[in-house]
Formats: sequence, structure tokens, C-alpha cells
Amino acid sequence: MPSLIRKNPSQEALPAGTVWDPFRMMREVLRWDPFRDVEPAFAAAYPAFAPNFDVKETKDAYVFRADLPGVNQEDLEISLTGNRLSISGHREQEKREQNETYYATERSYGSFSRSFTLPDGTDAEHVTADLKNGVLVLNIPKKPEVQPKKITIGEGGKAKA
Repeated sequence: MPSLIRKNPSQEALPAGTVWDPFRMMREVLRWDPFRDVEPAFAAAYPAFAPNFDVKETKDAYVFRADLPGVNQEDLEISLTGNRLSISGHREQEKREQNETYYATERSYGSFSRSFTLPDGTDAEHVTADLKNGVLVLNIPKKPEVQPKKITIGEGGKAKA
């Protein structure tokens, strides 16, 4: 019966006395990027710059934070339609001279767009946004009627708000 597992002829056999380590094999599989070699072909089709967001809920608001180094305030657009928050922007690539030699180019540039669905009860009239030192902070307050209220127990077992 033929083997279903094929060995890659370019891989070397383990040296004599070396124990097979399945965890090493899994680390190699998890690091494998099947799209690494075709990435330049898809670079124009997919946005290169995609900032990550932290989203947290406090007692009275939802707070969004994003690292946007190199993005200017005029290159950002933030909108809130109903319960849909949309944030889009653009980071320009730095000018390169033809006589410069680059050994690594890992920073990404281009346009990005992110959308978030907010729960009911947000106060769209009092949203604040701040871009400082490359960090965008959005504060979306909750309407007072949806904020938690502490209930205290009064005399005679009756609850008071």
C-alpha cells in the first residue's frame, strides 16, 4: 500500500540519535505562510495597511482606540449612522529616492476602512474623537436610560432607585 505521507526531498533526515519532536513540527506548520510567495501578486487587490482596534465598555461609554502612526487628521473619516460606526483613512507612503538601497521594507501603507456595530442606547450627539501621538481615541457615551442604576434596599423591604 502506498504511503499517504510524502516526504519533501529537499528536507534533510534527522541526524542520528535525534528524537522526533512533534511540537517542533507543529511550530513549523503554524509558521508556514502559503501566501508569502504570491503576496506581491495580490498586493494591489488587498489593502496593505489595516490598523488594529481595542474596544472596551465602561459604565457610561464605549471606548475605541487604534494605533494610526503616520495618519494625519485630515486623512481620517469617522461616521456614525444609526448604530454603525465607520472609520476610514489613508497613510501615504514615504518618498523614495532611486539611489537609495533598502534591505527591508515592512511598513505598510494605503487605505483602510473598519466598521463596528454598536449596541442600542448609544448617544450619537456626544461622541468625541481625539488623534494624539498617532493614537485615535473615540468615546461613544451611553444614553442615561441604558446606564446601569444601583438599586438600594429601603426600609420595609421596598427597593429604592
